[in-house]
Amino acid sequence: MTRDDTCPACSCSKDESRAAVASTWVRCDVCLTWYHWRCVGTSGGDLDAVDQWYCNGCLAANAALSVTLKAPARKSFRKRTQRDYASLNSGTGSDPRRWPKILEQKSFKDNKFKRLDGSDVSLQWLENDETAMTEPIIVEQPDGLGMRMPPAHFTVDDVVDHVGADTPLEVIDVATQSASPGWTLGKWSDYYNLEPDARERICNVISLEISGTTLSDKILPPKFVRDLDWVENYWPSTRKGKGHSYPKVQLYCLMGVAYAWTDWHIDFAGSSVYYHILRGSKVFYFIRPTLDNLKAYERWSGTELQNHTWLGDLVDEVYKVELKHGNTMIIPAGWIHAVYTPVDTLVFGGNFLHSFDVEKHRVLRDLKSTSGASPSRRVLDSHTHLANFLISEVRIMEGENEISKKEAKEQVPADRVKDAAAMARELRWRLRLACGDTSEDEGSTTWKIKANGHKRKRTTSLSPFPEESGVPFRNFQPKTWDRVLETPASHEIKSMKRRQPDYEEDWTPSWVDSDREEEDGVDVVEVRTQRNCITKIRRTTTGLERHRIERVVEEWKW
Repeated sequence: MTRDDTCPACSCSKDESRAAVASTWVRCDVCLTWYHWRCVGTSGGDLDAVDQWYCNGCLAANAALSVTLKAPARKSFRKRTQRDYASLNSGTGSDPRRWPKILEQKSFKDNKFKRLDGSDVSLQWLENDETAMTEPIIVEQPDGLGMRMPPAHFTVDDVVDHVGADTPLEVIDVATQSASPGWTLGKWSDYYNLEPDARERICNVISLEISGTTLSDKILPPKFVRDLDWVENYWPSTRKGKGHSYPKVQLYCLMGVAYAWTDWHIDFAGSSVYYHILRGSKVFYFIRPTLDNLKAYERWSGTELQNHTWLGDLVDEVYKVELKHGNTMIIPAGWIHAVYTPVDTLVFGGNFLHSFDVEKHRVLRDLKSTSGASPSRRVLDSHTHLANFLISEVRIMEGENEISKKEAKEQVPADRVKDAAAMARELRWRLRLACGDTSEDEGSTTWKIKANGHKRKRTTSLSPFPEESGVPFRNFQPKTWDRVLETPASHEIKSMKRRQPDYEEDWTPSWVDSDREEEDGVDVVEVRTQRNCITKIRRTTTGLERHRIERVVEEWKW
C-alpha cells in the first residue's frame, strides 16, 4: 500500500490515516477494496485466522456470503478465558446478554421429536420401537413417569435450606463459559434473588449433585431411567447412600438466571440425561450425532474455532426445542446440544448409562480420547469409586473366607468377564495413568487431578496411551497366535456385461452381494479386483483355532 491509498471505512483524521498505512490491511474478496484491519476488524481479532473476508457492502448485497476462518494448524487445550465468537456479529461482543441477538440471526430446523405420555415411556416402548432412545423425547406432563419432584412452589431458598448455605458451589460465568471461584450455595441464593437488572454478571449452576442431602429424599428419577441405569441396577445397594463412595450423577439441581447460556457440549462419558423443568423455561439447540457432525464437534471443541465460530455453522442441521415448567425431556447419548435460559429457572435432572447404547458410549469415549481431551474430574472420580469397589471385591475373591469368595464370584458375569481380577487392576492402572499417578499401592486410592487436567499425548493408535508406552495392557497379555500368514495381494482385471446403476433410484440392494453378469446387460464394465488374505492359527486346549480373513476390493468402471 502507498501513502495515497485511503481506507473507505476509516474514521481517522488524515494524519492518522496516513500513519495507519504501515499497519495491517485487509482486502475484500469480492470487490477487491482494501481496508485498514483496525477499522473493520472485530474487536481486534486475529487477521491471520481469517480465510475469506468481505466488506459490509458486499455482505449486504449478497446474503449467501459470510466471513470464514481458517482451520487451526493444531489443537490447544489451554484454558480459554472467553467464548467470543459472538463478537463476529457487530455490536454484540461485549454484551453479557448477547445470546438472544445471536440466536435471532441463526436459522433452526423445526424438531419432530416425539411427544409421549409418561405412561408410554417404558422398557416395552424401548424394546418395541426401533427409534426409541435414538433422539430426544418430550413428556409434557409428569403423570405416569413414576417420578417424584418437589412441589411447584419450591424455590432456590428451599434448595439452600435442604443442602446447606455453606456448601461450596461450582458457578459458571456465562460470558467466559468458565468457573467463577469463591461461591457457596448461600451466596448463590443472594445472587439469584436479585432483580435481573441488578446482576452485574450472568451466571449459571449446572453441576450441583444433591445425593446424600435431605433434598434427595424429595426426588426420584423416572421409573424408565431407574429401570435402565447401571448404577441403580448393578451397584450393590449396601454400598450406596450417605457415607459410601459410588458414582453420584443421578440427582442434579440446575439453577440458571435469565440470559444464561451453556455452550455446545456432549454430556460426560456418553451418558444419557433426564431433565425436568420445575420452574421457568429452557430452550435447547440440538445437533444430531452423525459421524460428520461428531467430527465437526471434535474439530471445534477445545480449539481456536471454539472462540470464534458458531458450531451450528459447521454441521448439517440444528434443531430447536422449547421447554416450559412441568416438561420432562430425555436426551440419548451423544446428542450435541447448547442451552439458553430465557427466564430464571430451576431444574432437576440426572445422568445415566444403560445397556441399549453401549456402542455409542464407546464411540464417544474414543472421540474424547483421540481429541486428546482429558476426562473431567467428575468422570475420573466416578471411575475411581468403581475401581476401588472392584479391587475390594478382588481381594475378597483372593482371600481365605470360602463363603465370601463364593458370594463375590457369583456377582461376576462369567460369560463376559473371563479374568475379573485382571480387569479390575487394569481399570485402576489406566485411571492412575489418566491422573498422572504411577503408584503401585494396592489399597483404596484417592487420586488428585491436576488443576487443568492431565494432558495425554495425542496418538493415532487404537491404544489410549502414547505409543512409546510399549504395550496397551499391564495386567494381562492377550493370547498370541502361533503363526500369522499374509498371502501376497492378487490382482484380476475382467470385462463383463452389467447395467450401470440408476443412482436416482434405490440401486444398492442388487449390488450388495451380487456380481453375476446380466444376460440382457447393454453396458460393458471393467472390473478390477484385489484380494488379500490373512490366516492365523494357534493351539487350544481341545485342538486348534484358525482364522481366515479375506479382503476383496473391487473397482467397477463403465
